[in-house]
Amino acid sequence: MPQKVDNAAESAPAESSGVKSARRAVDLIETFAANDVWLSLSDLHARTGFPRSSLHGLLRTLLEAGWLEADTNTARYRLGVRALICGTAYLDRDAVVPFATEALERIREKTGFTAHFARRNGTEVVYLETRESQRSTHLVSRVGRTLPAHATALGKALLAELTHDEIEALMPASLTALTPNTITTLEGLHAECAATRERGYAAEIEEGTLGVRCVAAVIPYRIPGTDAISCSMPIAQVSDDDARRVGELLAETTAELGQQLRRAGIR
Repeated sequence: MPQKVDNAAESAPAESSGVKSARRAVDLIETFAANDVWLSLSDLHARTGFPRSSLHGLLRTLLEAGWLEADTNTARYRLGVRALICGTAYLDRDAVVPFATEALERIREKTGFTAHFARRNGTEVVYLETRESQRSTHLVSRVGRTLPAHATALGKALLAELTHDEIEALMPASLTALTPNTITTLEGLHAECAATRERGYAAEIEEGTLGVRCVAAVIPYRIPGTDAISCSMPIAQVSDDDARRVGELLAETTAELGQQLRRAGIR
């Protein structure tokens, strides 16, 4: 009598191997995204710990799929155009972006400063749209760039949407400093979040970028808020009163934008 084969048992190792390879491919792409240099196989082995034999196969697959491009002279790799295509597709399919872009245009027109739209992703903020001031001398952000939430007005505005316990669970005890002015303790971050809730907008001075101060306000269409708009201003060009007026403008603009999004059924 033929012996019955357990198909599920046979497929389990193959499925586990496939999931492991997919996870490694994702980790590899994120490693490239986190580094702004060309990386060799040895570099990737040191950063990921993946076996060199696995890296050979992953690199070949990602290269053929367009996720990577190679410098044949140095045997080094970097992200390919496919990463940009997929990233742009995310923005193209986000219903909030067109509304936020209009708001950024109005803010830039009224203030003369650079305006940003960003979303919190864990402990970071991701810049989804920017309208650069014509007189800007600082490259504060690019679309797709991430910065630590605690070091930005955008991030503080979004962290202030969380409770004390939620912030404690989310953020590490020691916060990375981007400049000498960056808040590096949870106690300081909690104080900033409390001030943000009281003011109605967040503020920072040279905490993310030297020479730049920012204000930001949450777009109130989700609970807790996930998106915010900020304005970046050269410190030499604005006073505290100027920054306060821009912060109040952002709070007013984002409140209107939140109503607009809710009326459009966007959640």
